[in-house]
Amino acid sequence: MPHAAWAELEAAARRDADARIQDQFSADPDRLARLTLDVAGLHIDLSKQSWTHAGLKAALDLARACDVEGRRAALFNGEAVNLTEGRAVLHPALRAPDGADFRALEEPVSAEVEAVRAEMKAYAEALRSGNETGASGRPFKTVLHIGIGGSDLGPRLIWDALRPLDPAIDLRFVANIDPRDMAEALIGLDPETTLVIVVSKSFTTQETLLNAQAAKAWLAAALPAEGMAKHFIGVTAAPEKATAFGCGRTFAFRDWVGGRYSLWSAVSLSCVIGLGWDAFQGFLDGAAALDRHFLEAPLERNAPVMLALAEIYNVDGLHRPARTIAPYAHDLRRLPAFLQQLEMESNGKQVRRDGAPVGRQTCPVIFGEPGANGQHAFFQQLHQGPQVVPVEFIIVSRTCEETPSTYLWSNALAQAQALMQGKTETQARAELIASGASEDEADRLAPHKAFPGNRPSTAILMERLTPQTLGALIALYEHKTFVEGVLWDINSFDQWGVELGKVLAKALLKDAAAGAPSADLDPSTADLLRRLTA
Repeated sequence: MPHAAWAELEAAARRDADARIQDQFSADPDRLARLTLDVAGLHIDLSKQSWTHAGLKAALDLARACDVEGRRAALFNGEAVNLTEGRAVLHPALRAPDGADFRALEEPVSAEVEAVRAEMKAYAEALRSGNETGASGRPFKTVLHIGIGGSDLGPRLIWDALRPLDPAIDLRFVANIDPRDMAEALIGLDPETTLVIVVSKSFTTQETLLNAQAAKAWLAAALPAEGMAKHFIGVTAAPEKATAFGCGRTFAFRDWVGGRYSLWSAVSLSCVIGLGWDAFQGFLDGAAALDRHFLEAPLERNAPVMLALAEIYNVDGLHRPARTIAPYAHDLRRLPAFLQQLEMESNGKQVRRDGAPVGRQTCPVIFGEPGANGQHAFFQQLHQGPQVVPVEFIIVSRTCEETPSTYLWSNALAQAQALMQGKTETQARAELIASGASEDEADRLAPHKAFPGNRPSTAILMERLTPQTLGALIALYEHKTFVEGVLWDINSFDQWGVELGKVLAKALLKDAAAGAPSADLDPSTADLLRRLTA
C-alpha cells in the first residue's frame, strides 16, 4: 500500500474540512474548467466537490501511487485481475467494435463475442419480423425475462430507460421468489405468444430456477409438449445445464463476464428483442466510446478516475460513509438499484487483495430515488441533517420529445445550489423579518430555517437519454468502480459475501421440510422457524 500518498490525502482532507466549496471558485479561477469534462455525450461537473486545489492534487498523487494506469492496462489486457477466482474481467470486450482483439488469459475472445452478437441479432430480427413464431405459429408478443441480481437489474434498467411508450413486443421481468412477482408478471399474457428467457450464469441460481420452474409449468398447461422448446430460451455460461432444464435454445457468455457487468452480453437478449438491434448496437457504441476515453485520457482529465477520486476523498478523507444517486429522469428510475449492486457488491470488501485487512472504509452505502420524488423524501436530511451525504445529480435536458424538461432540471440545479451555499441563521432571520414576522417570531424560527450548506455534489448532464448516452453512463460507473477498487487495493470482481446466506438457506429449507429446527440453530432463528412453519 502507498502509505505516504494515503497519509497526504488524509492530511489534505483535514485541511479542506472547514473550507467552503463556494469560496473555491474565487480562490481558484480555473476550478470550473479543471473540474468539468465532456465525454461520450456526457457533461460531468465535479466543481461542487469538497476538495480544494491542493486536495485534488493529493487525490491525483494517490491515483498515481496506486498505479491506476498499470492496473487499467491489466484489465484491458485480459490478465487475471479477479485473482481469487483466477479470471480475467473483460466486459469491455463485449462492446468493442468488430475486429477487436481482446484476450482472456491470452485466449482470443473477440471472434466468439462477434459470433454471439450475430446470433443475437439474427434471432431478435426473426422474432420481431414474425418469422420466428411460437408452437402454434403465432408471433410472439411478450418476453418474460427471468433472472436475479446482475441477470435482472441491468436488462431491467436498459428496458426502462429506452423502451418505446407503446412497444410492439413488451418485456416483463421476474426476479423475486415471492410468488406474487410471477403472478403479477403473467397477468394478461397468452402462453402461445409469450417467450420465456431464463438468465443465469451458472444455471444453478436457486431463485431463478424456482421462477423458471413456475414459468415452465405455466407454459406446459397451455402448450403441446413438442412445442414447448420454442418458448423457452436459456442465457448462460453453462449451456448443457440449460438444455437439460428444457431450454430449446441457448445463448452463451463466458466466465470472464461478471454478473453485474454482463448486460453487454446475451444477458440482454430480451432488450435486443424489445428494442431492436440498432438500439442495442448504439448502447454498445456509447460504452465503447467511454472505454476509449478511460484508456486514453490523462488521469486529471479522465472521467471515471475523477469520479472515483471524489468518492475516495469523501469516504476516506472526510469520513462520509454514504452517497445518494438522484436521477432527474423517470426513465432512469432503476439506476440507483443498479448502482447499489454494481458498487456495493463489487467494493463492499474488508480485506485487500493479499488477504490483509483493508484498514479503512471502502464502498459507501448507496441509495437513491428519482428526482423530484427524492426531494419529498430524504432530501430534508441531505440539507439539514448532521451527516454530510454527497449527491450525484443525473440530469437529462429533454426527457420527452413533446414536453421540455425545464421544470425538472431546474429543480436539480436548485437542489445542488442549495446544498452548496446553504443559508445562515442571520439570513433566515432577515427573510422572516422581511416577510412580516415579529422579531420574537424571527428569533424563534430562524434556527429551523437555517441550512449549513457546504455539502458536495456532482452533476452528470446529457441532452437526451439515448442508447449511446445510456451505454456511456453505465460504462462510466463500471470504470469508476474499478478505479476505487484499485485505490483500496481490493478485488472488485468476486462476491463471496453473498454465499454464506445461500448455504444457510439450504439448511433451513431442510429444517422447514422436517417441520422442526435442527439442534445447531441459534435460539432466535429456531424460534422464528417454528413460528413460520406452524
